[in-house]
Amino acid sequence: MTDSVPRSLDEARQGGAPAEERQDPLMRDLIGDLLRRTRNEQGRTLREVAEDAQVSLPYLSEIERGRKEASSEVLAAVYRSLGLSLSDVLAELYRRTALIGLSRTGTGAGDFRRAGAHVPAPVRHRPQVMSLAA
Repeated sequence: MTDSVPRSLDEARQGGAPAEERQDPLMRDLIGDLLRRTRNEQGRTLREVAEDAQVSLPYLSEIERGRKEASSEVLAAVYRSLGLSLSDVLAELYRRTALIGLSRTGTGAGDFRRAGAHVPAPVRHRPQVMSLAA
């Protein structure tokens, strides 16, 4: 019997699939990464941002690591603390997900950036509903 036991909660949530086989990143991972990168670029500590946003330090740490799904109110407080607007966050999330889509198709995002062009969103096929009358 060679049943494998998931090594982490994240692996269990993915049905035992290794991280490299995941199709799309989770929103909480993208947001957490954006918050951490922005904070580090500003040279601020986790404690400074947590106090400014009036969020507990352990909770903010969990959000940054993608372990917690924060409410929109908590995220708004952290965005404001970092000097970000909701449109800044959404634009960055769009950029990151567009790059993921390009990497799946084998298109190099660097080709688009060097040319100064906008990185296109991945093409999604919409299901079509047909109605047949008898």
